[in-house]
Amino acid sequence: MKIAMIGLGDIAEKAYLPVLAAQPDLDLHLCTRNRARLDRLGDAYRIAARSQHVDEVIKAGVAAAFVHAATDAHPEIVEPLLNAGIHVYVDKPIAYTLAESEHLVRLAAAEDRSLMVGFNRRHAPGYAGLAELPRHLLLMAKNRDNYPDVPRRAIFDDFIHVVDTLRFLAPGPVTGTAFRTRVVDGLIEHIVLELTGDGFTAIGVMNRASGANEETCEVMGDGSKRRVVNLGDVIDYRGGEILTRRPDWVPVARQRGIEQVCLEFLSAVREGRVISADDALITHAICEDIAAQAERAG
Repeated sequence: MKIAMIGLGDIAEKAYLPVLAAQPDLDLHLCTRNRARLDRLGDAYRIAARSQHVDEVIKAGVAAAFVHAATDAHPEIVEPLLNAGIHVYVDKPIAYTLAESEHLVRLAAAEDRSLMVGFNRRHAPGYAGLAELPRHLLLMAKNRDNYPDVPRRAIFDDFIHVVDTLRFLAPGPVTGTAFRTRVVDGLIEHIVLELTGDGFTAIGVMNRASGANEETCEVMGDGSKRRVVNLGDVIDYRGGEILTRRPDWVPVARQRGIEQVCLEFLSAVREGRVISADDALITHAICEDIAAQAERAG
C-alpha cells in the first residue's frame, strides 16, 4: 500500500517515521519542503520516493497520507488530499479555528474518506488502563516549564490533549463545561477546565509558568485510585501504594499510543473502513471556546 508522510519535523522523525518504516507492506513516500531533511531521512530509511510539494504526492497515487506539518499549514495540505480521494491522518489539531476544522470534516464526509486526528493518548496503554476503572473523579495536569504562549497556539497545540483525554475517560456524556484562564500581557499562563456529567467530574489544568514539564492523569472511584505519570509510571492506591514502571524495552511510540493509533488508521484504510472526525470536533469546539475567552481577556 502506497502512503505518504507529509512534514518531517521532530515528532514525525522520532515517533511516526520509525513506526511506519517498520511496516512490511507499505510503500512510503516522504514529503517536506526542507530538502536537506528530506534527503537525510530518505537516505537513513532507504526511501526513494521523495518530494517537496503536496501535488507531487497526489500525482504519485498514494492511498493515504500522514500529515505532520505545522498546524498553520494543515488546511492547505489536508483539503487537496481529501479532494483527491486520499485518506488522511492529521496531527492534532485539525486546524487553529473551529470553522476551518468543520470545513475539513465536512469535506472528508462528502468524499467518503477517513480524517483521523492524532489523539494518541486514547491509545496509550497507561490511559487505556484508566478507562477500565471506576471514574467518578478525574484529574489531569499537563504543565510547561516557564513557557507562556499566545492563547490559541497553546490551547490548540497543547491543551487540546487534556481536553480530549478527559472526554475519552469520562464515564458518560459530558453535560456541563466550565473553564478559567490567566492571561498576562497577551500570553496565557494557566488554564483550568471542568467537565461534568451524571455522577462524575473531570478537571484538567495546564500551568505554562510552572517549574517543570510534566503530565499526570488520575482517576478515583469506588474506593480505588490510579495515577499515571508522564504516560509511563502507573501508581495504584488501595491500602498502600504500588508502582508499575514502563518495561525497559517498550518503545516510546508504543508507550505514548502513537504506534497503536498509526496501526488503527492503516487497518481502516486496508479494510475500507472510514474513520470520521466528528467526535474530534467536539474537542475542537471546547478548545475554540477557551481560546476565544482567553483572547478577549488578553
